[in-house]
Amino acid sequence: MNILVINAGSSSLKYQLIDMTKEEVLAKGLCERIGIDGSNIQHTKVSEGKKVKIEKEMKDHGDAIQMVIDALTDPEHGVISSMDEIDAVGHRVVHGAEYFAASTIITDEVKKALEMCTPLAPLHNPPNIIGIEACEKIMPGVAQVAVFDTAFHQTMPAKAYMYALPYELYESDKIRKYGFHGTSHKFVSQKAAEFLGKPAEDLKIITCHLGNGSSVSAVDGGKCVDTTMGFTPLDGVVMGTRTGAMDPAVVTYLLNKGMSAKEVDTLMNKKSGVFGVSGVSSDFRDLSAAANDGNERARLALDMFTYSVKKYIGSYAAAMGGVDAVVFTAGVGENDAATRAEIVSGLEFMGIKIDPEKNAARGTVDISAADAAVKTLVIPTNEELMIAIDTKQLVEGK
Repeated sequence: MNILVINAGSSSLKYQLIDMTKEEVLAKGLCERIGIDGSNIQHTKVSEGKKVKIEKEMKDHGDAIQMVIDALTDPEHGVISSMDEIDAVGHRVVHGAEYFAASTIITDEVKKALEMCTPLAPLHNPPNIIGIEACEKIMPGVAQVAVFDTAFHQTMPAKAYMYALPYELYESDKIRKYGFHGTSHKFVSQKAAEFLGKPAEDLKIITCHLGNGSSVSAVDGGKCVDTTMGFTPLDGVVMGTRTGAMDPAVVTYLLNKGMSAKEVDTLMNKKSGVFGVSGVSSDFRDLSAAANDGNERARLALDMFTYSVKKYIGSYAAAMGGVDAVVFTAGVGENDAATRAEIVSGLEFMGIKIDPEKNAARGTVDISAADAAVKTLVIPTNEELMIAIDTKQLVEGK
C-alpha cells in the first residue's frame, strides 16, 4: 500500500509517498509560493537522492497537487507509473478541537466539523481543508484521511484540560487546553514501548518534543493525560520565539500601555522565547555558540529553556505517580546532547541519570546510566510515518 502524506500550508505543500509494506519513503518534496510569483516544486526521489526543482505556475492548491502527481509519475524522477498506485492520502490537520479524538476518514460531515474548528486555528485549518479538497478533486475515489495534531491529547481528563475561568467560557467558546504535536508524541511513545519490549499499557512515559516549537507530554498507559501546550501552541515550555507559560496579566499590562492585541500576539509568538531573551537567535546551535563565547544573555536563554523542561518532567512524574521512561525527540531533543544532559541534571533523585558516552550517540538509543531506575531514550520522531500508519489502519478497517 502506497500512502501519500500531505501537509498543506497557506502558500506551501509538503508531501511524502510512503510504501507501507516496508514503511519506506519513496519520494518527498515541497511546493512553494502557491498562488505567488515564482512558484516551484522541489522533488526528491529518495532511493537515488535525486532532487529536482521545477518552476511552474501554481495558482492554487489544486495545481500544486497536480504538480505532485506529475512529479511522482515522471518517467525520469518519479517512483510510480500512475496515480492509480496511490492507495490513500493522509492529511495533517492542525486542529480537531473536541470533535476528533482519533484520525478519521474524511467525509462531507468531517469537512463541516473542520470548518467549525477554524476559529481555533485560523492560520492552519483553512489551508489544511484546501489541501483536502484539492486532493478530492484531483484523485476522486481515493480514500482521504485526516490526522490531527490535537487528537492524541483528547484523552486528557477534565482536571488537566480545563482552565479556571468561568465555566460558561468553556461551554460557549470551548476555551480549554488542547495541546499540539500530538502526532509526534503518539509516535515516540509507541516506539518507546516497542524499544523497551513492554506493552504501552504498562508504562508511564514523559515525551519531550523539543525544537523551535517545544512541548512535553505525560503518557500513562499509552494515553496522554497532560501536555504543556494549551488553547494555543503558546503555552508551556520556553520555545524558540514563543514565551511559554507566564503570568497572563502581562498581556493586560502591555495592552494598558498602549500596545494593540495584534502587537502583543506578535510579540509573544514571534519575538519572545530564547530569541527574545538572547537577542541572538531562535536557533539553539547559534545560542550554544554565543553562550560558549561568553554571551550571558544567550546562556540565560538556554538556562531558562532547560529549566522549564526540567520542571515539567518533575511535575508530570508527580501527576502520573511515577515515570518509567523519558523520551527526547525533534530537532533539539534528538541532536543536542548538551541540552539533554542539562535538562536531566539534578533529576537523579527521581532515578533519572544518563551515561555521557551513550548521550553522544545519534538515532534511536538508550542513553540511561547503568544504575538509572528510569530509562532515558532518544527516539527520532516521524510524524509523516505516523500519519501514514493511521491512514493505512483506517483504510483497512482496523
